[in-house]
Amino acid sequence: MLLAVLGATAWTGCGYALAGRGSFLPDSIRVIGIPTFVNRTSTFNVETQITQKVRTEFISRGRYRIVPEATGVDAVLVGEVTTVTVQPVSVSAEQLASRYVITMAAHVSLKDVQADKVLWEDPNLVFREEYDAQSGQAALDPSAFFGQDANALERMTGEFARTIVSAILQAF
Repeated sequence: MLLAVLGATAWTGCGYALAGRGSFLPDSIRVIGIPTFVNRTSTFNVETQITQKVRTEFISRGRYRIVPEATGVDAVLVGEVTTVTVQPVSVSAEQLASRYVITMAAHVSLKDVQADKVLWEDPNLVFREEYDAQSGQAALDPSAFFGQDANALERMTGEFARTIVSAILQAF
């Protein structure tokens, strides 16, 4: 019994309770500007949705004030969606695409404005999300994908935001 209590105490003391709440950013960073990401694709409005998710994820961590401007801030997070593609990954018995994968690539960086130094950067973030085709519809055009499956977009942008914010705050 004592061994089980000691084991449980040791496990809870290893830092798992603090995951996602700490930060390796300099203490001088208090206000982070996150202007709307740049969209280099033909996919409508993807930059707005991603930007909002990233802002919300930072705000949920509760440590920084997040603003939509790049001026008057301690650090600025900029992002650029570089590609969005949709490809079939499986076909039905009728030889029609039944499942698709959407792939999105982006370049994101966080810069300390006062020190004029890049604190974190990933020039090739890649995210994928699979979804089932709606019956009778084939969609290889990314714009058609976003029009027909908002839930897949929601999942992908949410994962994108969680990954970026975690990587920045936990210094991965």
